[in-house]
Amino acid sequence: MEASSYGTGISAVTNGKTKIHQPVSSEGRKDLQGNRLETQIPIDPDAQKRDADFSEILNAIQEIAKDVNIFFDELEGVNSPSKDDDSLLHHGNLTSTSDDASRLEAAGEGEHDKNKSNGLYFRDGKCRIDYILVYRKSNLQTEKREVFERNIRAEGLQMEKESSLTNSDIIFVKLHAPWEVLGKYAEVMNVRMPFRRKIYYLHRRYKFMNRIEKQISRFRGWLPRKPMKLDKETLPDLEENDCYTAPFSQQRIHHFIIHNKDTFFNNATRSRIVHHILQRVKYEEGKNKIGLNRLLSNGSYEAAFPLHEGSYRSKNSIRTHGAENHRHLLYECWASWGVWYKYQPLDLVRRYFGEKIGLYFAWLGWYTGMLFPAAFIGLFVFLYGVTTLSHCQVSKEVCQATDIIMCPICDKYCPFMRLSDSCVYAKVTHLFDNGATVFFAVFMAVWATVFLEFWKRRRAVIAYDWDLIDWEEEEYSLHQPQEEVE
Repeated sequence: MEASSYGTGISAVTNGKTKIHQPVSSEGRKDLQGNRLETQIPIDPDAQKRDADFSEILNAIQEIAKDVNIFFDELEGVNSPSKDDDSLLHHGNLTSTSDDASRLEAAGEGEHDKNKSNGLYFRDGKCRIDYILVYRKSNLQTEKREVFERNIRAEGLQMEKESSLTNSDIIFVKLHAPWEVLGKYAEVMNVRMPFRRKIYYLHRRYKFMNRIEKQISRFRGWLPRKPMKLDKETLPDLEENDCYTAPFSQQRIHHFIIHNKDTFFNNATRSRIVHHILQRVKYEEGKNKIGLNRLLSNGSYEAAFPLHEGSYRSKNSIRTHGAENHRHLLYECWASWGVWYKYQPLDLVRRYFGEKIGLYFAWLGWYTGMLFPAAFIGLFVFLYGVTTLSHCQVSKEVCQATDIIMCPICDKYCPFMRLSDSCVYAKVTHLFDNGATVFFAVFMAVWATVFLEFWKRRRAVIAYDWDLIDWEEEEYSLHQPQEEVE
């Protein structure tokens, strides 16, 4: 950016990444040879006014440049993995490198010992169990099972066997997918992973409005909080990372946010990848001799399943000590009877069970919420029947017909009955089938249409938030080879 001088010189001042030119006095100027210039420039009042206006413009430009630089600094800080790693460092008193190494080594050994005891890892305490296969040693399908397990190892999966503590005939086959296998098949399956956090740059006007909203919220602090929403301040794990996602690619792995390779793929994704591999591994030569489902059907394996993330109960309170794992957090915030009236933490359900289960419970919650107006109208129709029961001419005639004899229901063993014996049934029928029932039927027809159309909108919002726009096409392409084999 360049500007002409109004009676004064212009010098470039660097402000971060933006260069701002400011006026300086001509006093003390030098020529190209370094000689001082003695020429005096007369001061013009109009020039001083123009200089003042120009200074105001420069100050405004500096403020804009400052906001722009702050925005770029935040953007670099978010996208740079080094800054994310540095934010996790301890900023207290510095110790020697040997002390830090010994402390980290001791912490690692303690973590491995803890992993060994919780039953979610191999015997070494490092490899997490992603899938379990169960078979009996007395089973005669040993050849198919050995070929299948050999092909599993050829795919890169690690395997460890362990006998049951209660029955020595039952063998558990523990499977673990290392990073190389996860990356390979995540790319094949088009698993969407976070690669950049979303940055929202707000204009000053919006920042001002945010300040006003904060002040208003202080005055409303004495009001009770929304009872149906979960307390995210007490349970910070409810907050999900607001990130863009893209299909995983090993060639662009540096674009993804990877703090720890062991936790980059969540447990649901890891189990899904292993299940995908098991469905495509051969156990015998032949076109149709493929997949875990056939081995389960012919009895080669008794069962196959992934593991939960430990126990859902804890001795300590989740509000004071935090959640032990995602399963514990999900139980306290979703499956407990004490939170039956609160909204569902759909992000947690999706994170633990996957997109399919998350979409199902999203639909279930939406359907339950939409049933409230239908239930209210149904209750109104029932109360209308109660209030008009004494004026119902049909039930009166049935109750007063004591001299009318009705034919028996069957030819044998069925006695004759009076019409007045059906008095109670006639009154109960009027409670649910009265003049307002026609209105209720019309309302339910409109309600069904409204429910379906609004669910389409809700599903579109969830699909956008969870990056499931092309999810159905990707699922079809993954299941198509297996369907062709079957």
